[in-house]
Amino acid sequence: MEQLRTIGRELAMGSQGGWGQSKEFLDLVKSIGEARSKAEEDRIIARELEHLKRRLADPDVPRRKMKELLLRLVYAEMLGHDASFGHIHAVKMTHDEALPLKRTGYLAVALFIDERHDLVILVVNTIQKDLRSDNYLVVCAALTAACRLIGEEAMPAVLPQVVELLAHPKEAVRKKAVMALHRFYQRSPSSVSHLVSNFRKRLCDNDPGVMGATLCPLYDLILEDPNAYKDLVVSFVNILKQVAERRLPTSYDYHQMPAPFIQIKLLKILAVLGSGDKQASGHMYTVLGDIFRKGDTASNIGNAILYECICCISSIFPNPKMLEAAAETTSKFLKSDSHNLKYMGIDALGRLIKINPDIAEEHQLAVIDCLEDPDDTLKRKTFELLYKMTKSTNVEVIVDRMIEYMINITDHHYKAEIASRCVELAEQFAPSNQWFIQTMNKVFEHAGDLVNIRVAHNLMRLIAEGFGEDDEGADSQLRSSAVDSYLRIVGEPKLPSSFLQIICWVLGEYGTADGKYSASYIIGKLCDVAEAHLTDDTVKAYAISAILKIIAFEIARGRKIDLLPECQTLVDELSASHSTDLQQRAYELQALLGLDKHAVESVMPSDASCEDIEVDRNLSFLNSYVQQALEKGAAPYIPESERSGVISVGNYRSQEQHETSAHSLRFEAYEMPKPSLPVVTAQGSMSMPTTDLVPVSEPGYYKEDHQVSRSQPSGDALSGEFGVKLRLDGVQKKWGKPTYSSSSTPSSSTSSQQASNGGSHSDGGGSTSSQTRESSYSSKRQQGTEVSAEKQRLAASLFGSSAAKADRKVHASRKTAKDNPSAEKVAVNNTASQPVKEQVIPAAPPPDLLDLGEPVSSSAPSADPFSQLEGLLGPTSASPVVSETPASSSSKTPDLMSIFSDDVQTGPNSGSTESTLGDASLLNSQKGATAGAAKKGPSLQDALQKDATARQVGVTPTGNNPNLFKDLLG
Repeated sequence: MEQLRTIGRELAMGSQGGWGQSKEFLDLVKSIGEARSKAEEDRIIARELEHLKRRLADPDVPRRKMKELLLRLVYAEMLGHDASFGHIHAVKMTHDEALPLKRTGYLAVALFIDERHDLVILVVNTIQKDLRSDNYLVVCAALTAACRLIGEEAMPAVLPQVVELLAHPKEAVRKKAVMALHRFYQRSPSSVSHLVSNFRKRLCDNDPGVMGATLCPLYDLILEDPNAYKDLVVSFVNILKQVAERRLPTSYDYHQMPAPFIQIKLLKILAVLGSGDKQASGHMYTVLGDIFRKGDTASNIGNAILYECICCISSIFPNPKMLEAAAETTSKFLKSDSHNLKYMGIDALGRLIKINPDIAEEHQLAVIDCLEDPDDTLKRKTFELLYKMTKSTNVEVIVDRMIEYMINITDHHYKAEIASRCVELAEQFAPSNQWFIQTMNKVFEHAGDLVNIRVAHNLMRLIAEGFGEDDEGADSQLRSSAVDSYLRIVGEPKLPSSFLQIICWVLGEYGTADGKYSASYIIGKLCDVAEAHLTDDTVKAYAISAILKIIAFEIARGRKIDLLPECQTLVDELSASHSTDLQQRAYELQALLGLDKHAVESVMPSDASCEDIEVDRNLSFLNSYVQQALEKGAAPYIPESERSGVISVGNYRSQEQHETSAHSLRFEAYEMPKPSLPVVTAQGSMSMPTTDLVPVSEPGYYKEDHQVSRSQPSGDALSGEFGVKLRLDGVQKKWGKPTYSSSSTPSSSTSSQQASNGGSHSDGGGSTSSQTRESSYSSKRQQGTEVSAEKQRLAASLFGSSAAKADRKVHASRKTAKDNPSAEKVAVNNTASQPVKEQVIPAAPPPDLLDLGEPVSSSAPSADPFSQLEGLLGPTSASPVVSETPASSSSKTPDLMSIFSDDVQTGPNSGSTESTLGDASLLNSQKGATAGAAKKGPSLQDALQKDATARQVGVTPTGNNPNLFKDLLG
């Protein structure tokens, strides 16, 4: 209260000019703070905005007063109201020469607009000018605004000046320049990729603030490519050591901890660099041990550093001493009364058990306490820990606890997550199929609508396939138990739709298989399900299909069955349903009742749900019928690939005329023939029947018709008809979509580089022996208190051997054999190798004569045009130049004469052998293509002579078509 009175006195002084603000501004702030509802606050801001509109429209507002008006606009904008009418005034204030006004303008602009706003272009020029200012405060304000306002398009305008400011004499400017470059890298990495070396240089800055700011962009760069920064491990370790030894100024201390935020960032960087690298991790162990020894658990920031140190140890190459120190710190977190520290301890324990699962056994009672804690966040974190440490020996207890927790929560998002985890653990570690089915029943009963439908299909498949062995008795027992459980559940209200589908399917397949239940009883249950879910067509479809199966199985056994009245009513109702699927199922049921025993056995065989169905995709059984129809004059079937896109609104009539032209008279007038470019389909496309040319109805352009692409005559016939012989092989169309040339053969020798990404798999060897620690969890409790027997049994079922030891302390007379949990390993890696898909060369797309876009090259040229020109001058020994890799160029001086030799020089220090071989194969393919081009086609020297003659006349033929004017020039 005393502080509030002091603030009130200061506000009163401000009304007298103490802060330089008017009484109106202070009254606005006071009224906003005293508003009792959002509606009252909105009325205050709306009234203030109307007042500001009138004041800002006045051209004679003093500059000092404009600053206050902008601050009042900032209040309105930050409270969610539209103050866009004053944005331009904030932009104008950034041009002011007075430093307070300029900084206020930059502050307002950074809050009002972003990089996509239209007014940003007016601020870029001001930022450029202020970055060259002599006042470093102006430069700092401009750099702060640049981080917020400069986008990818405006980045090149200010980037050179920001790079120059990295060498500014003021450390504040250097720090903000590093921050600006980091922001530019986050927005457009390609624009700043050539400047990442500047971050390495700033790491050696004399000012700790600049060095600390440089750690942020370096962390992002290391996350992308850790191997490129392995050489900085020693530097990071030295910096961390100096910080931990309090070499930095005391101004960087926080709660008596030396530069804690720099320590946390360095620990995160070392965790990434030391992951899986034994040599790099070896440099870190000493400094990490010092941090553990000097760690202060009395403050939150000290606990944060210790937690980050545990995360670093769990990420780098494991070391026994470091793991022991991390386990001791985790034990302190778990023993704390603070929920926040317990949460950190559970999270740290989840990281450590990935390296050594025995660590969790020493803290089993603490984990049980967290599991029973009323704090929901801590309980969820404990479930995540149990999910990580699940195995075949404790899966039943953990999944039962998860299902019990899932039943009591109302958060649908987390309920779906818990359900998916229960399903995953049950599928992976289920001790028996009966337990798996019971667990799935619980999951579907309480969270059925939130479970993926794929899980339901897997459950039905498991019931149908059984144990996968030849034990038919066990499979029958499994199905009988499933039928019994579903008959007990089916009467309960509000069952999920997916669970009802499973129940209907199982009752239809195996409801009467063992003879325990009659067909009438099962059919009655299924009719009740269908009547209880009149709005769910899927459930009704499963129910009617199940009834159909039961009737078919009864008829196949030679038993006479009569439909129950409620079943007959259901069939009649579904026969008149609006759903065609339900109608079809109802009519199939009625048709099945009229079949005899043998017909039903062939239509609905018993227990055939897992048999593979062979589908004749070619419909070969219809060949005789098709042949008879063709002999009688029926039209042959045109494949969909040939007729796709043919019939459209624009050319439906011409297509109809084309189809009827072969067997009917045509009475329309003939049109003038028009030359058309031959469209050559790509190799490998389907052969198409040749038909007559479709007449073009409009003279201005050609209609898009895919039948033309199938009926074009060859280029020679066309040129002979019109008197001009054009060689258009290899010439790309100028108009329309790009087409495939018949002369260009698709490259079949594409070298696929196989990069062997085999990660070094090294044995950790860092598991610590599970010795009894001096400070056990039970010592924390008061003297004389004992752990309950129920909690001991729960810990024994979760953790195994250590819990058994604790159980023997409570029950001394009980003798149990010690189980070694480390020897129980469940193989869960069932990865199947996927076959490599063959690359299919796509067929040529149909030409679009109305597409006036730029032609896109469909395939790379098979020959180098420069090598063809070299062939005109006679044989030469010149060969393409192969540039050396950077590694080889740095190791030795390049030999300039070697580039004219025929052999490609590959040194031992070349960066990639595969790329060199790929370049050599590319050169060979180019030489082969050049030789092939020289053997066939017109003479290239004659083409050059024709080219010279054509230039004298004033026309220039293309290089791809040297004989264009052969007939014109003689």
